[in-house]
Amino acid sequence: MRRIKHSKVKNTGLIFELLVRQVASDTMNNRNSKALQLIKKHFNSKSELSQELKLYRTISQEKFNSELKADNFVSAVLKARKNINESQLRRDKYNLIKDLKENFNVNEFFKSRVSNYKVQAATYKLFEYNAADDPKEYVSSKSAITEHVQTTPILVKQTQKLSQENKDVRILASKLVVDKFNNKYSKLSQPQKRMLREYINNVSNSVNLKKYVVNETRQLQDSLLSSKSSIPSKVIRIKLKEVANLLNKLGKKHVVEDKDVLTMLRYYELVNELKNVGTK
Repeated sequence: MRRIKHSKVKNTGLIFELLVRQVASDTMNNRNSKALQLIKKHFNSKSELSQELKLYRTISQEKFNSELKADNFVSAVLKARKNINESQLRRDKYNLIKDLKENFNVNEFFKSRVSNYKVQAATYKLFEYNAADDPKEYVSSKSAITEHVQTTPILVKQTQKLSQENKDVRILASKLVVDKFNNKYSKLSQPQKRMLREYINNVSNSVNLKKYVVNETRQLQDSLLSSKSSIPSKVIRIKLKEVANLLNKLGKKHVVEDKDVLTMLRYYELVNELKNVGTK
């Protein structure tokens, strides 16, 4: 039996995510992006790497409300993975890794923290090995992915409840947030730019990022609560207080994830809108 091991350097999903992070960093710092060139070169629509990446991403993103559906989904993905031209994929991956080593310090490149690392690693193990290689590790990896893509009815209800509670406030910000992200980074507000810059520059330093987020959540809370007096609607004022209280949970999280950064950007946008309301 072969021992099942994870290799960061050969993990297509992980490499792509780190390249995207690098593109964001280059964009924020007005640098020509070698990472963007590598993405265009190696992840074009006809490459086997692109086909494998689609499977990595579908595992990362899809959700099912039953264990049976989740298990069937994982089996379907593994079946689709076998349809990829393995020899061509190895050549594509070899050339990608070669370019990575020529353009980056690979040790530093792979030090960056990735929030879904465990899922990426488990996916790699299932794609690269067979159950006969290490039955125990193989089953463990498959179970980890199945649990990841499965949602519980309780979680769905809680998400729906939270979504409804914040509907009034999200209406104020959602359209503008979408518009912001559809434009260039230069269109973001200064607090949003600082948040993105801190996230990108400290992606491998969770302690510094955590400190920054804690400080910012306090300031956002103060801004939201101080803006209540300028809102004529009593309902909106109540919702603002509820949303401000939600920042407590964000400030107490041990690890700052991608979704938390997006949440912070939405809060900044909301604060800007409330200031505009107050000046009208």
